[in-house]
Amino acid sequence: MSEAIDETPMVRAVDLRKDYGSTHAVQGMSFEVNRGEVVGFLGPNGAGKTTTMKMLTGFLRPTGGGAEIGGVSVAGDPLQAQAMLGYLPENAPMYDDMMVIDYLRFAARLRGIEGEQQRERLRVVVQRCGLMDVLGKDLGHLSKGFRQRAGLAQALVHDPDLLVLDEPTSGLDPNQIVEIRKLIRELGKQKTIILSTHILPEVQATCDRIMIINEGQLVADDTPEALTGDNAGAVIKVVVKPKGEKALNQQEISDLFANLSGVGRVDHESGEGGSTLGFSLRAQGSADPREELFSAAQNNDLILLDMHRERVSLEDTFRRLTA
Repeated sequence: MSEAIDETPMVRAVDLRKDYGSTHAVQGMSFEVNRGEVVGFLGPNGAGKTTTMKMLTGFLRPTGGGAEIGGVSVAGDPLQAQAMLGYLPENAPMYDDMMVIDYLRFAARLRGIEGEQQRERLRVVVQRCGLMDVLGKDLGHLSKGFRQRAGLAQALVHDPDLLVLDEPTSGLDPNQIVEIRKLIRELGKQKTIILSTHILPEVQATCDRIMIINEGQLVADDTPEALTGDNAGAVIKVVVKPKGEKALNQQEISDLFANLSGVGRVDHESGEGGSTLGFSLRAQGSADPREELFSAAQNNDLILLDMHRERVSLEDTFRRLTA
């Protein structure tokens, strides 16, 4: 008889809100994260990412709404909920005068892990996080990369089902970023992970799903492919010049293109010198306005020197949703 699969979401947030006086840091955010997912949590500075993560982990009490970890209310039974998660905050606080091994033993004891079980768990996390060569060093003497590894190890010491990682590669050099990214990918094969970062290629390389928040609200929640595919709205680059000697009015042409069906936004770009003008057109959804754009150019005595369609990058989507 096969073992029953637990379909309870690993994380559920319902109308999660956090106010600081008159400032609404998080405004009614609701979402679910399924077991085994690696979810990227994106947003500009001040968007509410860290505040949301702190409420999910029980570090902050929400002003309204609530969160569950594995079906357990974070507010109603914080100890049981927190037993299922490991949390690595940005710039994780550490006791700099403690040796790495003592710090991990301390973290294990806080989780109620003692004796032979503690020795086995420390062996696993030390090996997985690559800390064997620095166990006897003080935390204050470690490089930023090894401090992050030590922070990950304390988050993993009790073998949680969920990892919440807030800017885990912040302040690392390129080599250290690659190492931590590789470690997160390996952990993602066994754990549910919520990952906050500003490095967009890192999200595309490691995450199954991306949530983007802006001004405390969830503005996108989809796969990396959906957020950068045809339905995300392609970008069409255009360069035009006038027929004859007549000078072009950039704003008039911009308005002309903006009124075409299927065009969501028009930005000015560099032309090719002389009397040429360049434009960048954002298509709406899966629309392709190139045929109508070609006709509009002909009907308004414009020569199309260039018109090509570019795939949307995650950076394009991020900027469109958070600008």
